[in-house]
Amino acid sequence: MSQTVAMRSGKERLKYTISFEVVLMSMLAPAGAFFFDKSLADIGLLGVVLSLKAMLLSLIYNWLFDKIDARSGRVASDRSTLGRLAHAFGFEISLTVTSLPIYMWWLDLGLIQAFTTDVVVTSFVVLYTFLFTLIYDQFFPVRAD
Repeated sequence: MSQTVAMRSGKERLKYTISFEVVLMSMLAPAGAFFFDKSLADIGLLGVVLSLKAMLLSLIYNWLFDKIDARSGRVASDRSTLGRLAHAFGFEISLTVTSLPIYMWWLDLGLIQAFTTDVVVTSFVVLYTFLFTLIYDQFFPVRAD
């Protein structure tokens, strides 16, 4: 017996993504502006730069990882648990490595301060993602048509 599972539409995914980013930036930008004694616009622009950098890096990183899988005779969707862990940790490391120079230059921080900032922001975003998705799903549940 085959059942069709309801999924979010493209329009619903766009609504989720935009609301996710707007709420996240409305929390991070004022906190960053206060903590680093910078203007809200300056920290907001930093957030946009880091977000765009993460999206571009994701495209490149996933393409390269898929190429590695293909050379090894694997399809990306058939990765082992170890392969998935390597993919996830590798991506997070690449995000951190590429964010550090931006934090250092934009906020005039040293390496340790930039690393600490990245760890704090990343940790917050992981917790925020969990809570936002939980709340979003309560307000906008997936409905079967």
